[in-house]
Amino acid sequence: MLPQQITLPIIGIVNSPLKQKFGTPRQPNLVDINATISMLPPYNVLSAFEGIGQFSHLWIIWQFHQNRINANQSNFQPTVRPPRLGGNQKIGVFASRSMYRPANIGLSVVKFSHIKNSEAGLRLHIIGGDMIDGTPVIDIKPYLPYSDSIDDAIAGYASQKPIIKSVHWHPDLLQDLSNIAIKSQLNQTDWQTIEQLIAQDPRPAYRQQALNSTFVMRYQNVDVHFSQIADSMLQIQAIELLN
Repeated sequence: MLPQQITLPIIGIVNSPLKQKFGTPRQPNLVDINATISMLPPYNVLSAFEGIGQFSHLWIIWQFHQNRINANQSNFQPTVRPPRLGGNQKIGVFASRSMYRPANIGLSVVKFSHIKNSEAGLRLHIIGGDMIDGTPVIDIKPYLPYSDSIDDAIAGYASQKPIIKSVHWHPDLLQDLSNIAIKSQLNQTDWQTIEQLIAQDPRPAYRQQALNSTFVMRYQNVDVHFSQIADSMLQIQAIELLN
């Protein structure tokens, strides 16, 4: 009889400015987020990465570690409600990329930046991930365009890129942004990344028409407050520095 469960090693941990699931892009490469993977022993040796610089992109296999792991197969939920379908229509879990799946496993293509070995440890620098801070990494593989990219592939209900919404900063907030940057140690690139994350509209699908309702997205050491102020227009209302 085949085993119904397997055990996999954790080879590294993601270090990301994204601290919570809310606000994290729903797919990789929608926002150029800079992150690193801190390799754990015994996998934190440079020889394990010899030749990786020849590849521009990598597959990262990881775990949705903030999901409640359900080892009881009798409670298997065969359908989910993808945000792309408005959060109301059900579809089979295996016909989706939902985080709520039997093995809680994620698969992302990211851009390889560089690898650095220092006193802080061996870290793989990546761009465009959709993983939050603390995500366990199970495996890393090179992306091969000749086999991994299918030109005539059909993507069903997710055939088009998500709609990007217009993002504005509250005028009062703009006046205080330099002071906030000094206190939070965020820079212009961080502000641009925050704006790109908000433009993806991380709100639940059923609330994406809610005007003037405030939502909070955590990035690094700040909470970003935003709301919809007009059709397809979101405004960043406030930046709250965390203690």
